[in-house]
Amino acid sequence: MAKVGVVLSGCGVHDGSEIHEAVLTLLHLDKAGQEIIPLAPNILQSQVIDHLNQEEIERENRDLLVEAARITRGDIQSLDTVNKNELDAIILPGGAGAIKNLTNYAFIQENCKINPQVQNLIEEMIDLGKPVGAICISPLVVARALVDTDYTPRLTVGKDCEVAQYIQEELNAVHIESKVSEVVVDEDLKIVTTPAYMLAESISNIDTGIKSLVDNVIKLI
Repeated sequence: MAKVGVVLSGCGVHDGSEIHEAVLTLLHLDKAGQEIIPLAPNILQSQVIDHLNQEEIERENRDLLVEAARITRGDIQSLDTVNKNELDAIILPGGAGAIKNLTNYAFIQENCKINPQVQNLIEEMIDLGKPVGAICISPLVVARALVDTDYTPRLTVGKDCEVAQYIQEELNAVHIESKVSEVVVDEDLKIVTTPAYMLAESISNIDTGIKSLVDNVIKLI
């Protein structure tokens, strides 16, 4: 049984982790008999969005770790307390939290910043030859974490789009076009990515790709 960290960025597609993607990741890891280690930075969210009307709720602060705990039924660790050496792999579900909380790509594309704890975790996993899975828009987080290293990751967010172009042109990664049910596996760096809701329109559409991502991450351990 491997220990797989699932890095969350809040709770909700517009300001945190995409809940369908997160839950399917947890489900397929559990079905595969892996030990799940839910993780999140203990920081404030950059925004709080009313998911009914998709408008920002101004003057409201929410803690990212507390919000992410909603998805994991309270079973979650702060990134600054986890023993990274005990992790065998990590997976990052998508959602706007990846580009609002883990990075600030949604607000500042030029000179995009990344949360230092997230960057250190991804770098250390790659340095140690441990698998990293990234779903939906979160491959951007992986590429940003490695931009100042000698690594050139191969990954996908699906089709050629603004995010794909940014990943390739600004983050020095190689973007591979793919279908929603497919994964791109960088065998050298042990990075597995799938488009999920970057392409999909329903939860059933993303299930195949996420299951394949989980299976491939496990194979690389």
